Amino acid sequence: MATAEIEPSGEQPDSRYAWRRLATALGLSTIGGIGLWSVVVALPAIETEFGVDRGGASIPYTATMIGFAIGGVLMGRFTDRFGVRAPILLGTLSLGLGYIAAASAESMWQFILAQAVLIGMFGSSSTFGPLVADVTLWFVKRRGIAVAIVASGNYLAGTIWPPILQYAIETVGWRMAHVGIGVFCLVTMLPLALSLGRHRSADETSVLASGRHLLATMHISPSKLQALLIVAGMACCIAMAMPQVHIVAYCGDLGYGVARGAEMLSLMLGFGIISRLVSGLIADRIGGVRTLLLGSTLQFMALLFYIPFDGLTSLYIVSAFFGLAQGGIVPSYALIVREYFPAREAGARVSLVLMTTIVGMAIGGWMSGEIYDLTGSYQVAFLNGIAWNLVNMSIAFWLLAGRNRPTRAAA
Repeated sequence: MATAEIEPSGEQPDSRYAWRRLATALGLSTIGGIGLWSVVVALPAIETEFGVDRGGASIPYTATMIGFAIGGVLMGRFTDRFGVRAPILLGTLSLGLGYIAAASAESMWQFILAQAVLIGMFGSSSTFGPLVADVTLWFVKRRGIAVAIVASGNYLAGTIWPPILQYAIETVGWRMAHVGIGVFCLVTMLPLALSLGRHRSADETSVLASGRHLLATMHISPSKLQALLIVAGMACCIAMAMPQVHIVAYCGDLGYGVARGAEMLSLMLGFGIISRLVSGLIADRIGGVRTLLLGSTLQFMALLFYIPFDGLTSLYIVSAFFGLAQGGIVPSYALIVREYFPAREAGARVSLVLMTTIVGMAIGGWMSGEIYDLTGSYQVAFLNGIAWNLVNMSIAFWLLAGRNRPTRAAA
């Protein structure tokens, strides 16, 4: 059985080396995150190229997200066994090959296969969950902000890549644009991946004892707690998907135009980055469970505000508030996993929960659309999101109550 190499003892948690490693991880996450956005930008070109309708042209996105979710779990296990450098190198090569293969596709199924397997499953998936899990090994005092920073990479990718790719498609065509992406990923990500160095094995004696004590206090097994976190992750993101996926269409229905909706979406993502970073700082003070509960409660309030406040100015304000509310929720799961489970399982367990949030986004976007088709309004869709958000809040409350139980018993 292969074992991960150990980082020299001089390179300790929260050290300068740890912060340099974090900067490298953020760069890899931002570059590798292109896999989640390129297919969205290229959708009109793909529709024209292969002569399919809008639904058919959307299949590559769905296939990419499914591949991303499956690959995240596989890459997490790969990380636990060999360290983060190996999956990142594999992901880099897969992204390069995947974009070149997509550019060479002669049929729709070839393009879908390149997107789902090479770009989604083995490419971009390596630059999210595994990097978040690895960063948790290198920070103790500043773990919350460190996780928040690296988890912001996919938001940064969504901010930076779309206008660049759109310009490239208009200038040289979608095929050459995809070749360019593949080459760029290889040239930039390979040296970054190699600079990550070796894996670090953390001394987790006290952490393991604390985690076992918390699990015993709550009368729950590790597998059941993992399942509970999976449900929480899916529930919060089903709720989160309603505004993020449908705000553009919602503004169109209200008569404000899709351009206004696009501005609100951009506002959400921008404030989401701020929220993610601030929540990281907060998590360093109050812990992952309390940060999850705080973010979930604020998201619940934002979803409620969408129902009565549908004026143009009000929607801008509520969308900004929604971005500030939801940005810190997903990184909280990584912190919770590291509080309850050993470092040697971080890659698989963190990746599993984070990939479940992606599935939740996919389900939530589809579910809200179906509800709109049935009711002719987004009001019920917002109520559906609120209900799922309450599920997430309930789990967070239960986890917090479990943590406080020993204190009350001692008193």
